[in-house]
Amino acid sequence: MFYRTAGQFKTSYEADHALFPVRQDAYLLGFILLLAFVVFPLTASEFAFRALLIPVLIYSLAALGLNILTGYAGQLSLGTGAFMGVGAYACYKLLTIFPEMNIVIAIAMSGFFSAAVGVLFGLPSLRIKGFYLAIATLAAQFFLVWLFQKWAWLYNYNASGAIQVPNIEMFGITVAGPRAEAITQYYFVLCFVCAMTFFAINITRGRIGRMWKAVRDMDIAAELVGINLMRAKLTAFFVSSYIVGVSGALFVFLWRGAAEANLFDIPLSFRVLFIAIIGGLGSILGNYLGAILIVALPVIIGSVPEAFGIPIGSATVEHLNVMLVGALIITFLIVEPHGLARFWAMIREKLILWPFPH
Repeated sequence: MFYRTAGQFKTSYEADHALFPVRQDAYLLGFILLLAFVVFPLTASEFAFRALLIPVLIYSLAALGLNILTGYAGQLSLGTGAFMGVGAYACYKLLTIFPEMNIVIAIAMSGFFSAAVGVLFGLPSLRIKGFYLAIATLAAQFFLVWLFQKWAWLYNYNASGAIQVPNIEMFGITVAGPRAEAITQYYFVLCFVCAMTFFAINITRGRIGRMWKAVRDMDIAAELVGINLMRAKLTAFFVSSYIVGVSGALFVFLWRGAAEANLFDIPLSFRVLFIAIIGGLGSILGNYLGAILIVALPVIIGSVPEAFGIPIGSATVEHLNVMLVGALIITFLIVEPHGLARFWAMIREKLILWPFPH
């Protein structure tokens, strides 16, 4: 009834492969965008922006980049945190060397530096795959974090070894830095995430996306039917690292405000990987569902006991969060390997048939 498809006829090949084959999907997306652009900014508090909305968007974008590489192209990676760091440091240096540069251009260009590094460390994928490729990307993680610490030029020889985000204005409005308002940064991040998501949806539905999926399912068969494995894999590393690099720049400039090299260490890579696994590999929607769960979980653990008058310490909240995330990963890998996105797909299928049983 809610997803009734009666009367929605497809009379052309283009209509059959449209972005929204069911009209209600477009309505649902419009409702979500209405919430994101109108309702949340009018109702959310400063805490909600800083602790929930902005980090959900940034982590979703990072997981989207990882999902393109792992979920769509089948190339394992454990270096997402380091590639986010490349984007953050590249954006910092661009704005330091060219202080008049627009921050939108700086963030967009920082993704290309991350993409170049990603392609460089993606070259081993032409010879190795699976567990061995994961170890190679893990080596990239350790090397890049070490480079962030030892190459003082990256943080302008600051004695603290950290990069500090200055106040950055665009059209007379402060969008980054200590004076920036949370709602301004939220809109800035939201627009970037929407643009990157639109790009990812279209590239995964087109010829390049089909090429990635063929390599993921069976690379030998893909090569036999004429797919260039080197081009397919390195393209996946390039696009994935670009999106991850942009998310890293947003991570520091529009949320954290400052960063040290340790911020991009292996725990960040695992957190993005957990979001992709729980949300569902090979899914665009799953990145957002996984990020909502992972980011909101510590807030829920800390606020629910306090609402019932039960005292709970910050260390206990952290331990419970780690335990619950681990339990969720194991549960999803056993019960539903395709994550939360698959649960929504099953609900959608039921709504299309409801109230009929078959």
